[in-house]
Amino acid sequence: MRLVFGLVLVVGVGLASFAVYMAKDYIGAYQAELARERAARDQIVPTVEVVVLNRPVAYGEPIAAEDVRPVKWPETAIPEGAFVGIEAVFPEGETELRTALRAMEKDEALLAVKVTEPGEDAGVSSRLTKGMRAFAIRVDVSSGVSGFLRPGDRVDVYWSGRLPGDRGRGSEEEVTQLIQEGVRLIAVDQIADEDRHSPTIARTVTVEATPLQVAALAQAQNTGRLSLSLLGATDDVVGAGNVTVNQNALLGIEAAQVAEVQEEQVCTIRTRRGAEIIETPIPCTN
Repeated sequence: MRLVFGLVLVVGVGLASFAVYMAKDYIGAYQAELARERAARDQIVPTVEVVVLNRPVAYGEPIAAEDVRPVKWPETAIPEGAFVGIEAVFPEGETELRTALRAMEKDEALLAVKVTEPGEDAGVSSRLTKGMRAFAIRVDVSSGVSGFLRPGDRVDVYWSGRLPGDRGRGSEEEVTQLIQEGVRLIAVDQIADEDRHSPTIARTVTVEATPLQVAALAQAQNTGRLSLSLLGATDDVVGAGNVTVNQNALLGIEAAQVAEVQEEQVCTIRTRRGAEIIETPIPCTN
């Protein structure tokens, strides 16, 4: 009897030990799975719905609701000017469509700088920054950088003309002077498409300028000849200062210095002797 009792006790202790081992293994596996889930949750990036295009869009095309769709986009990598939600693209509904200002590809994020406001077309007025004005400059093959200008480029504007000479001499001086720096082009002739790549010999270019710059350009165009100098796409250097070249500076000729000769002052005193007047020199006093 005692032998049976001892055997039962040993078997019970063995089963209890096995149960504890199994429970410990289960709890360990559960804790490991929980840790993996927490690590995966920490790696999940928060997203928002950003509007992208369903098809390629060319310059000047209207963008309808079927042309766009929302996609999940990482919240920390949203492009500046992207539309969050379809409602942001069509605030007035589909009665007021936006127009593409640049060519865009399928699945590209729709950006505010690449489309007009609702209901506007892709004309020059839609490309003007707030407070700026459009001004047309007459150009030819030489003054227009051989036709390589495109909307979106930046140029320096030079004025060439005659300056009035010194009073009394009647001579005039021909000079070329930098009058505006880094002016942005918004159209070449009647083309405002920034994706145009073929060179065009333009007759006019339209620049974006402040009202004061417009007045200066108008005065310069009416009194001389304007030439444009194209800036590099990555060139952000401004402030060249007073850039003026005349014929003497071009040829390295130093202007002659004209010295003013001061006439010697002579003081006299007049005395009358009968009908005769005699002038006698005396020292001059202030």
